[in-house]
Formats: sequence, C-alpha cells, structure tokens
Amino acid sequence: MITLLPMKAATVATRLSRASFYNRIREGLMPRPVKVGERLSAWPDHEIEAINAATIAGKSRDEIKALVATLERQRAA
Repeated sequence: MITLLPMKAATVATRLSRASFYNRIREGLMPRPVKVGERLSAWPDHEIEAINAATIAGKSRDEIKALVATLERQRAA
C-alpha cells in the first residue's frame, strides 16, 4: 500500500524547509508532487524514502537526478 505524504510530512521526512524542498524539485533532485485534489499535492512515501536512502548512501547529484527520473517514470507504469 502506498501512503501519500502531504508537504508538511514530506519536509519533516527529509528535514528540508519548504523552500529547499521546492528548490530540489526544480533542480530535479526531488520528485514532483502527485495532485490528489484541487488544492492538495502529496508525495508517495516510497519515493521520499528512496531519495533519503540515496542521500544517506552518498549518491551524487547526477545519481539522485537519475533516481528521481526513474521514480517519476514508474508512476505511469
């Protein structure tokens, strides 16, 4: 089962400020949100966990960008 994390939960899980979180999305270092309502977006928990694991493992920016691209492609599958 996939749990969707709203912005507050996603920023708590990553320990990033809201501004830093959105900057990382723009840089391709964090997946774009999933629109779950007219005024609500969220992130699948497994995607946030994968980004955190890659960061902890010391992956490079390019490796994290590739991971983000893969995670976003998998949403459509």
